[in-house]
Amino acid sequence: MPSDLSYLLVVIREILIGLLMGYVATLLFTVIQMAGSFIDIQIGFGIVNVLDPVTGSSVPVIGNLKYVFATLIFFSMNGHHYLLDAVIRSYNWIPLSNEVFQRIYNGNLSEFLITTFSQAFMLAFQMAAPLVVALFVTDVALGFLARTAPQFNVFVIGIPLKILVGLAMLLLLIPSFIYAFEHLFEVMFRALHNLFATIGEAPK
Repeated sequence: MPSDLSYLLVVIREILIGLLMGYVATLLFTVIQMAGSFIDIQIGFGIVNVLDPVTGSSVPVIGNLKYVFATLIFFSMNGHHYLLDAVIRSYNWIPLSNEVFQRIYNGNLSEFLITTFSQAFMLAFQMAAPLVVALFVTDVALGFLARTAPQFNVFVIGIPLKILVGLAMLLLLIPSFIYAFEHLFEVMFRALHNLFATIGEAPK
């Protein structure tokens, strides 16, 4: 370890690596709330948000429900142990004598972050797709109803109907959450592995 002011540079470098690891792990959890936002907008719950005490921001209702499910599944599959193991093994990939600033300058990190974010957005859309499609079909059916039977007030019928369809589809899809979240966590650990490979080198 250096004994001069370059020690501060080493500290900043390690803090940056920790922030990058935390960003990747948090991004894949944020996917769940993004999927919930897509669903809430379609189902009509987009105007109702709840306060998340962790981040201090408003989160969607369905997204918060999925987030609780995901957290329980994450702990049940010992995901926190794997995450701590990844933090410990990161020193094998990225020792204290690393070249993180040089790799950032070369553009390796920015390309990785763009790829990871786009993959996270795609996963969020895939998780929300069944409910979004079902609610879109409901909107189309209400549109046909409005044209064939104008005497019906579609706005009065549509809002509770979309809520019923959305909750019924959500009830049907709850058993599949386990497989979806397990795949999401696999993607998260693979992204951490790719992060180590991007800003470090494989241990020999």
